[in-house]
This record gives sequence, structure tokens and C-alpha cells, in this order.
Amino acid sequence: MVTRAATLARSITTGTIVRWFALGVIVIWVVAPFVPLWLWSFSLRWRFPHFLPEVWSTRAWLYLLKPSSGVLNATIDSLVIAVIVTVVSVAISIPAGRALGLYRFRGKRIMEFLILAPTIIPGLASVFGVHGLFLRYNLANSLFGVILVHLISSVTYATMVMWGVFSNYNPEFEEQGRVLGAGPIRNFRYVTWPAIFPGIVVAALFSFLLSWYQYLLTLIIGGGKVQTLAMLLFNFARSGDRPVAGAVSIIFMIPALIVLFVTSKYLTGENAAVSGLGGGR
Repeated sequence: MVTRAATLARSITTGTIVRWFALGVIVIWVVAPFVPLWLWSFSLRWRFPHFLPEVWSTRAWLYLLKPSSGVLNATIDSLVIAVIVTVVSVAISIPAGRALGLYRFRGKRIMEFLILAPTIIPGLASVFGVHGLFLRYNLANSLFGVILVHLISSVTYATMVMWGVFSNYNPEFEEQGRVLGAGPIRNFRYVTWPAIFPGIVVAALFSFLLSWYQYLLTLIIGGGKVQTLAMLLFNFARSGDRPVAGAVSIIFMIPALIVLFVTSKYLTGENAAVSGLGGGR
């Protein structure tokens, strides 16, 4: 009895150590890249091999508060683009995911291929073809053109998420609602919506982050006339002004971290929205 208790105590201790060690590694892995950014943003001079900045300063942050820095306008444009892309992507992905996840129809395999194609084809190869098309129809170098090109990837991933959600969805609940007298709108609101809402949140998260972090498509289609925060960050980094680049990097990450924090409960655990993507019926 004593031996069994001692073995159990050792296993619990070992498990606790391993768990905390793994957690520590993950925290260090995630937090470590943020530390230099914070240090750079508050530095005036920081040269190797000094572990900390030689001269501290708030110059970078004070500069970003000036209208001439362009940070405010770039942030607004980035948010407008990301929000519009998110709303449109989710609106398209719900019926598309339902069709792919619940029904069999002629041409479904072709439709599945077309949905998955943007994830397989190199973005740099496809964007030049899109750019030529956009130039022809005067969509290049405009905010509307950037939104359209962001939708190419975001709609794909949002549809994949909703495809997985509807593959595990039981439509018999809707039939029961109709038997009880619920119309289409009421049925969707009280039956379908609660069941697919976690998937919608995840699809919205993917769409927002894909648009928010997008640089290459914005550069080529926007032609430098559409300045998002990602574009501005690259420009500051290329200029060699590391304190300002560090400060912009922190601002750039804040909205994404907020969105991720708000939606995190739908990504893991019992509330996870998707158990598998692209499951088929």
C-alpha cells in the first residue's frame, strides 16, 4: 500500500514537472519575440553587445502620435479592410460550407477542388494574374481592389471551416423545428445559428487575421496607394529606424491579439468549433 502511494506521488510529481516545463517553453517561445520589440521601441541607442539599450527614449512613440507618421490612417484602413473582408467571407462561407458539408450534387468534386486551389497554388504566381485582370477593369490601386484580392484567401479558409462544421451538423434538428411550426428565419435563429456559431467565430478569426497580416497582395494590388499597417511596418523596418519599427510592430499585433483572445475559447477544448476540416458526406 505504501509502495503504491509512493509510486503515485512520484508519477504526480513527474507529471506536474513535465506539464509546467512544457508550459514554460511555450510561454518563452511566444513571449520572447515581443521583448526585443518593447526594448527597441523605448530605445534611442542600442548597440551590440549591450544586453539593454544604452539610452532610453520615448521618441518612437511620440513620433507615432504625429499625423505625419501615417500610423492612424494606416490603422483605420487596415481595420476597414479586415472587417469588410471578415463580414463578406463569413456571409459567403455559411451557404458554401452547408452545401459542401451536407449535400451531394453534380460537380461537387470540382467545387471542392476550386475551394482548395487557393491554398495549393503559390500566392505570388496567382497574384500577378489577378493584377492583370484588375488593371483591365480599373480595380488596381484602390481600396476596393485590395478588399477583393484579400477575399480570395479569406473566403477559402472560412469556407473550409464552415465545411467542417456542417459535416458534423445534424439537419434533423431543423426538421423538428419545422414540425413545431418554426419558419425559415426562426428556425435559423434558434436552431441553426446556436449550433454553427462557434464555427462562425473561428471563420471570422481566420478571415480577420489573414486580411490584417496581408502584405504581398496589398503591395501588388494596392500599388503603394493603399497604405495598411503591414505596409507601413515594412517601410519603417526597411528605413532602418528600429525604435519606430518596434513601436509599429507592437501596435500591429494588438488588434490581432485582442481578436485571438476573444475567440480563443472556440478554438480548443469542449467549445472547439471544428473537429476536422473538409470532412465530406
